[in-house]
Amino acid sequence: MKVLVIGGGAREHALCRSLSLDPDVTALHCAPGNAGIAEVAELHPVDQLDGPAVARLATVLGADLVVVGPEAPLVAGVADQVRAAGIPCFGPSGAAAQLEGSKAFAKDVMAGAGVPTARSYVCTTPEEIDEALDAFGAPYVVKDDGLAAGKGVVVTSDLEQAREHALACGRVVIEEYLDGPEVSLFAITDGETVVPLRPAQDFKRALDGDEGPNTGGMGAYSPLPWADPKLVDEVMDTVLQPTVDEMRRRGTPFSGLLYAGLAITSRGVRVIEFNARFGDPETQVVLARLKTPLAGVLLAAANGTLDTLPPLHWRDDAAVTVVVASHNYPGTPRTGDRIEGLDEVAAEDAPHAYVLHAGTKRDGDAIVSAGGRVLSVTATGEDLAEARERAYRAVSRIRLEGSQHRTDIARAAAEG
Repeated sequence: MKVLVIGGGAREHALCRSLSLDPDVTALHCAPGNAGIAEVAELHPVDQLDGPAVARLATVLGADLVVVGPEAPLVAGVADQVRAAGIPCFGPSGAAAQLEGSKAFAKDVMAGAGVPTARSYVCTTPEEIDEALDAFGAPYVVKDDGLAAGKGVVVTSDLEQAREHALACGRVVIEEYLDGPEVSLFAITDGETVVPLRPAQDFKRALDGDEGPNTGGMGAYSPLPWADPKLVDEVMDTVLQPTVDEMRRRGTPFSGLLYAGLAITSRGVRVIEFNARFGDPETQVVLARLKTPLAGVLLAAANGTLDTLPPLHWRDDAAVTVVVASHNYPGTPRTGDRIEGLDEVAAEDAPHAYVLHAGTKRDGDAIVSAGGRVLSVTATGEDLAEARERAYRAVSRIRLEGSQHRTDIARAAAEG
């Protein structure tokens, strides 16, 4: 099988790494990719939002499967163009990707499917914003209706800050605050059959102790020793299957990766948001634990044959990923800084720990930073404590001037 992955972040590096280990994958391509992905896949320049260009590249390469990683190409309908060229594509249509592209659309689908979620208002005027903020009170949860690369949500007890963010969004969803720990649960679906993956937890805030601004995610771990063993079955029955059934009923079947961001509240499980693709950095830890070869599962979802697959097999190991970010992230990050120590990790820590590249590029003989989140250092171990220790040992070998990372990823869960 020849596979083309679209994207260039750590999520795509994790996907390419898993696909490169799959004996059924005979050729692996990535567009545009990054410096780390280049070690396992052949890179191609492409505008990932240009559906016809992606479809042309897939045709020229003779791809048997295209995997679209990021949300923006999915919302732009890139998967539709690939399928129109007669090539199987893992990723929802542009219409179905509105589950992530519009918070208001997702709320409407959840209402139709009877999925438990936070009460909310969709607001477009200053008056509606003030009424909604007043109705829910602090802490305020304000979400940009559209895509914002994981940074469109403000949770604050400061009324002025909440109002300022809401006014800057244009169309905004204001909702009640959900208490309790958060869980990310991915499911692969062909539009009918739904196959859940293992749950993970990510860390959205920039600083230790969940301080600082929201980011795209500073680390993640799996499994969740504190979670109810029945959690996945419950979310399948109350969230994932009803949502997939509702999307099909509406004439916009959803195939690809359905990501449910959940809050385990005092009143039960509630959906915070849906994403239409693998989450970053949770993908890094979920795929580290998946034993079943990946390509066949993604192709079955693309072809509508998921119901014929045997159950997925998982490793008992735990996995932890720690994001190394640029100076000043999540503000305007500094780029172009040299990254050193990658060879040391490969020599000293493999195979239990490895580095997945996010914002990197090659500059002559050097690899330099090229984005906010630069690397995802991922490790496995018999339990979270061992995986954590291995991940942070590998992080300590990496030298990137001005870089930052959280030191408490998975600490509470590992200590039990």
